[in-house]
Amino acid sequence: MSGMANETSDEARSNVAPPTDLTSDSETATAVEPQAEQATPEPIEAAAAEPEAPIPSARPAAPARKGRGGTDLLHAIGRRKTSVARVYLRPGNGEWSVNGRTLEDYFPRAVLRQSVARPFGTTETDGRYDVQVNVRGGGLRGQAEAVRLGIARALLKVDEGFRVRLRADELLTRDPREVERKKPGRPKARKRFQFSKR
Repeated sequence: MSGMANETSDEARSNVAPPTDLTSDSETATAVEPQAEQATPEPIEAAAAEPEAPIPSARPAAPARKGRGGTDLLHAIGRRKTSVARVYLRPGNGEWSVNGRTLEDYFPRAVLRQSVARPFGTTETDGRYDVQVNVRGGGLRGQAEAVRLGIARALLKVDEGFRVRLRADELLTRDPREVERKKPGRPKARKRFQFSKR
């Protein structure tokens, strides 16, 4: 066994390349090094000469859309329960159009009209913007609150400084409460059928 180990080690030694002249390698290495040193500063100088490109912002500001009359048109979406309101504001004298009807006609209850107009009162912009709203889904209360959120979000696009006042009156918070789904084996989400002992 030891004879076999000696034979394999002899074969391994014979496969190893013999050492070469160290002086010739060191001379070629020193000859190559000055060229490498001279080549590296050139790209660095070239890179320093080029002006740095500006880094684009993560989210560019959206340009203001022009409405049919050529005026700035601000758009925002508000939601509440199952209602979705698309709100369009443009500078004007305070005219309202909700699904093609006037505010008083669409929201007959004064409480709902006050709720819808609250963002304008908070930001002191009553009568400065014409409002056009397309609202779908839900009932009148959900629609009124969806319109209110949409108006508040659109006013933020007018002036970001309104955020403090709108946030203080809780007009920028989307109310997440929705109807809980009906469960199988029950008449509603939580209600149970009458229990009969016998």
